[in-house]
Amino acid sequence: MARIAGVDLPNKAIKISLTYIYGIGRTSAVKICKQIGIDPDMQINDVSADEMSELRRILDDEYKVEGRLRTETALNIKRLMDIGCYRGLRHRRGLPVRGQRTKTNARTRKGKKKTVAGKKK
Repeated sequence: MARIAGVDLPNKAIKISLTYIYGIGRTSAVKICKQIGIDPDMQINDVSADEMSELRRILDDEYKVEGRLRTETALNIKRLMDIGCYRGLRHRRGLPVRGQRTKTNARTRKGKKKTVAGKKK
């Protein structure tokens, strides 16, 4: 099992295996393969040591992945919350940030329903 950027990559096609790294999607994975000059459909275990070291070098130099990317994302959200902008307030309250409706839906952000007692008339 290959290990890149602190992630164990499964023995699948390179373009699929690279997506297990936080910050690398399908498009980026194929671009990296083209840059190195290897077939994106080749199994990760069939990659030579030289190609693997080139893969590691490209990920370190040109892409922000795993810990560095997670840290930057968290700091960006923290900055929004600290300056008190609308998006920051939505993050702080755990509500949808990008303008989605909240009267119905929004359960992913709001969590499990909390039933409120009915008002007697």
